[in-house]
Amino acid sequence: MIDQPLRFGAADVEIMARETVYQGYFSVEALTLRHQVFAGGWSDVFRRECFHRGDAVGVLPWDIERDELILIEQFRIGALRADEIPWMLELIAGVVEANESDVDVVHREAQEEAACLLDQVVPIATYYPSAGACSEQIRLFVGRMMSAGIGEAHGLEGEHEDIWVHAIPRDQAIALLDAGTINNGHTLIALQWLARHGDALREQWRVRQ
Repeated sequence: MIDQPLRFGAADVEIMARETVYQGYFSVEALTLRHQVFAGGWSDVFRRECFHRGDAVGVLPWDIERDELILIEQFRIGALRADEIPWMLELIAGVVEANESDVDVVHREAQEEAACLLDQVVPIATYYPSAGACSEQIRLFVGRMMSAGIGEAHGLEGEHEDIWVHAIPRDQAIALLDAGTINNGHTLIALQWLARHGDALREQWRVRQ
């Protein structure tokens, strides 16, 4: 067990008021609050807006026999910047709905986005992509892939998804990571994890076959 170095916890925040200032596909909430400060005592009362979009999970499917990863390519509106390419190579991912477990979402999204069947699923990381302004927590997994719709277009038409499924050798995916080609957080984190732990996990999965 690694000791937690943080000095403060949840009890060191006092929320005076909450107000929903926007409600649409996403929501924005304004909070009036104060918190303990490192010099001792409490901060002044202040207001912050927080963007809510729900928690999400992501999964990196891995064919350990071919040593290939499934990455998907799709359009991302947030990447519309000048001459940058608004299509991204990324993990399979989706929002966790009410009464769904993370593993349920992993399997559902893998099927919807890549016609992908997974066997074993292993958690690898939990993080906040932008905690200064957004409440979203992302939980990442790696899954042993049994089959996938490689070289096909998938996604839910009703959600305007248009997704292309790539199979990329693991060493090539790590090379893309090192070259700076991978430019979204959840895929960066998953590939960094795989670069450190992939060989050990592959051996574990082979032993369990």
